[in-house]
Amino acid sequence: MALEDYYFIPLKADYEIKPFKCKDDDLNGFLFEDARKYLTDLMAVTYLWEDLSNAKTAAYFSLLTDKITFDPEQRSIWNRLSRRVANPKRRKDYPAVKIGRLAVSEEYAGQGIGRDIIRLIKYTFTHGNRTGCRFITVDAYQDAVGFYQQCGFDFLSAKDEKDKTRSMYYDLKRFLDNEE
Repeated sequence: MALEDYYFIPLKADYEIKPFKCKDDDLNGFLFEDARKYLTDLMAVTYLWEDLSNAKTAAYFSLLTDKITFDPEQRSIWNRLSRRVANPKRRKDYPAVKIGRLAVSEEYAGQGIGRDIIRLIKYTFTHGNRTGCRFITVDAYQDAVGFYQQCGFDFLSAKDEKDKTRSMYYDLKRFLDNEE
């Protein structure tokens, strides 16, 4: 994969999305049916990773604001999460950016694009960030949990173990402190 063959852009309301198909119909549908609505309603911004040589969308992801809030029923998880925050700065909630959707086209799967996107998000929110943002969150589909764990994400709750998605988080301080 030569980087000069790829183009990374935020989706605009009038932009024509290049062909894309991943193995999940919900993720395909979001890109073509909902991403523009989320953009115009100021709810999320979707970014496209395009293969210029083949005129295809290799991957996309959407970001929105979020927060992590203290759950008294998950005190041990909360203690582990807030332990890295200096005592005077500890709160009942922390600012986060949420990965609303992340998908790689079937044609480009297995090339490390998803991992590179996660690394890009980590970098973006630790270098030149315009707002305070301590964590990245995601509601990971069960079949994507392993991927997010490999990218350093931890579970936010044990209550959703049997749900369709698992709430996960990544502490951006780890990335900034070069722990990875």
